Amino acid sequence: MTGAAERTGPNGILLVDKPQGLTSHDVVARVRRAANTRKVGHAGTLDPMATGLLIVGLGAATRLLTHVVGTDKVYEATIRLGEATVTDDAEGEITETATPGAVDAITDEAVATGIRSLTGPIEQVPSTVSAIKVDGKRAYARARAGEAVELAARPVTIHSFDIDATRRMPGRIDLDVRVSCSSGTYIRALARDLGAALGVGGHLTALRRTSVGPFAVSHATSLDRLVDGEIPVADVLVAPADAAGRLVPRIELDGQQAIDLGHGKKLQVEAPAAQGIRAAIAPDGRLVALVTISATGVVRVETGFPQETR
Repeated sequence: MTGAAERTGPNGILLVDKPQGLTSHDVVARVRRAANTRKVGHAGTLDPMATGLLIVGLGAATRLLTHVVGTDKVYEATIRLGEATVTDDAEGEITETATPGAVDAITDEAVATGIRSLTGPIEQVPSTVSAIKVDGKRAYARARAGEAVELAARPVTIHSFDIDATRRMPGRIDLDVRVSCSSGTYIRALARDLGAALGVGGHLTALRRTSVGPFAVSHATSLDRLVDGEIPVADVLVAPADAAGRLVPRIELDGQQAIDLGHGKKLQVEAPAAQGIRAAIAPDGRLVALVTISATGVVRVETGFPQETR
């Protein structure tokens, strides 16, 4: 049953500012130790080179993570034009170096044109060294084993792609950019494709994720401060009801509705003006479930959240 009780433990969404050099799995392992719980997961992998917002779920709130993964993201990045690498970022060996003359010939207008061509709905081929599975094996594992890896292009949307600063040096151009994009976008691939379009190669030298859906890195906590115990994990957890209410609109339940939904029953409410996923909240403020509401007012549980017991 959706309403089955679970023992109390850390339960909520944790906004972590991931440092450079750690994998997302490393962060989860450290949060497990800091929070003294095994039930921890994350939404949306960040490469070891990247820093910034990693959404971590604890306890029953891990069930929210599937609804976080598909939200839009915002990144700050530095793209280097003039060099291509095997990984499309600074961690891979250089595979192509343009001549200084070719790089120096690139105008600001040419860069702007290239960026416009990579804005809006596009078909993007993910970076070869990525976590995408090919016949059950990660693409990066196949690439590092020397296999030729060909990934299919897939549709993504680049909502905005803006240049904050341009630094020209002999044989290279560094662009500080901000990118707002749909889930599944590879910023490394944008750097690669911009460099390819300009004929000089390109790769990413820095990447920071500043927001995931409604969550911003400005509200995140340093991983070191959590691991050191300077800030207790419980003090910075976003409650499940609060997190769900940021992701989707809320529907307030009465006491009997909360009980019925908690047991997986459907509800009938007045037909809403808009349908879709809603966060169903009990009178005591507890998140009961994420539900879908049909055009006829039928409320059906999509993801249930157990009531905790001590």
